[in-house]
Parts: sequence; C-alpha cells; structure tokens
Amino acid sequence: MSNITKHALAESLKKLLLKKPLNKITINDLTTDCGISRMAFYYHFKDIYDLVEWACLEESRKALQGKKTYDTWQEGLLQIFEAVYENKPFIINAYNAISREQIENFLFQLTHYLIMGVVEEQSKETLLTNEQKNFIADFYKYSFVGIMLDWIRQGMKSDYTDIWKNMCITLHGNITNSIQNFTKHDK
Repeated sequence: MSNITKHALAESLKKLLLKKPLNKITINDLTTDCGISRMAFYYHFKDIYDLVEWACLEESRKALQGKKTYDTWQEGLLQIFEAVYENKPFIINAYNAISREQIENFLFQLTHYLIMGVVEEQSKETLLTNEQKNFIADFYKYSFVGIMLDWIRQGMKSDYTDIWKNMCITLHGNITNSIQNFTKHDK
C-alpha cells in the first residue's frame, strides 16, 4: 500500500506540474488530486521537495533496471536521458524550483550507481580497493552529470541521442582502461 500511495502522489505531482510551477503547488493540491489525507502525505514525505527527489529516483531506477554491466551501461545511460526527456515538464520545473545542488546530488547518485556496476564487474579479477573503484566511478559520474545538467539548463533542446552517442564514443573503453591503469600503478 505504501508504494501505491507514493506513486499516486508522484503522478499527481507530474499532472499538476503541467498546469503550474512547483513552487505554486501545495500539499493540499496533491492530496486533493489523488484523494489521500495530508497525514498520508506526511507519513511518506517530509515536504514536496522530498516527493520530487523520490519521484526522480524512482523513475531513474526503473530506467536502469539491469543496465549496469559493461555490455549494457550505454543503454542504461540512454535510458536515463529518455526518462529525463519523457518527464521534461517535471524535470525543468524541478530544476528551476530546487537548488542546483539537489539536482546534482540526485544525478550523482544515479550515475554513480550505473558506473559503479560497470567498475565492479570489470575489476573482479583485480586487487583494486573500494576507494579506487569509487574514485573511478566518481570521475566519470562528474562528466555525465555535467553534460546532462548543461542539457537540462538549456531546456533540453538538443537531441539527447546525439549527446549520448558523443558520450559513448568519448568513453569507449575508458572505464576498463582506468581500471587497468590503477592495476598497473599498484604493482
């Protein structure tokens, strides 16, 4: 029941964002739209921004299902772009209403999760420390997030598939190369 309520609130939020900006949406608007009590809202979320963050993470987790391997990470990255684009009014509204730091943190979490899956898989036969693996994942996540934030800031006008292709070309083999470089350096 808990997830059903959260999803209902997220859907109401998306619907309301098509009509007005995030800073004009009230908890009363949300609860009225999906037919739950204010208490139910506060049981799940501390405020609307908490709901926004949860909704973004939930959409992203769905987009990334099973796409954290070396062979599928590029598809996972494309699905992140698709999920962001499909929720354009929601994302643009959230980007303009909440701090850049909150958006960055959300995207950092998401991309670190994606890249770390690849790093873990590719470094299985190595002696890389967790610190080294995290450094590699963090290094690439900052690139991903920076490019995606620029695209969002510019109103998502560019074709995200072109951005995605360029990212894939640029990164081809680099995560594996980074792992090998750390391995060679440690010998």
